[in-house]
Amino acid sequence: MLQQVETMFEDMAPMLKGLKKKNYETNMKAFREKNNEFFFQMMDQLKTEKKEVVAKHISNSFVAAVKQIFEKRGKIKGKVQMDLNFFMIYYVFPAILMTQSDDAKLMADTLCETWGNSFKDAKIGYTDYDTLYESFKEKIFGIF
Repeated sequence: MLQQVETMFEDMAPMLKGLKKKNYETNMKAFREKNNEFFFQMMDQLKTEKKEVVAKHISNSFVAAVKQIFEKRGKIKGKVQMDLNFFMIYYVFPAILMTQSDDAKLMADTLCETWGNSFKDAKIGYTDYDTLYESFKEKIFGIF
């Protein structure tokens, strides 16, 4: 899982830079082409009677992988954490929800909670791709 998480975040900076409606659509398409198999495997692991336990395990592994990649001397710089939070909101959570799995909301809820409890200044929320996409005018919330 670590290898997939690492490659998932390798294009984070260019995918967040100058985020506009058109390039968000393009970026999400590329992100899903590259990572969809990971998200579908994640959903397949939840096909068990202990969905909550498995979702927590996946979330803990995901967060541990992100920490291993981005922590320097046990800390993640504030700017990096902010970018990670935005990347999760714009790409990771919507991609989970786009699997259309019955367990996608459980996985997103669990990952969101684990994320918020694991990083400083990381109490975030999430929404689906369509809601985010429609929130763009030409630029996200008219601010970039």
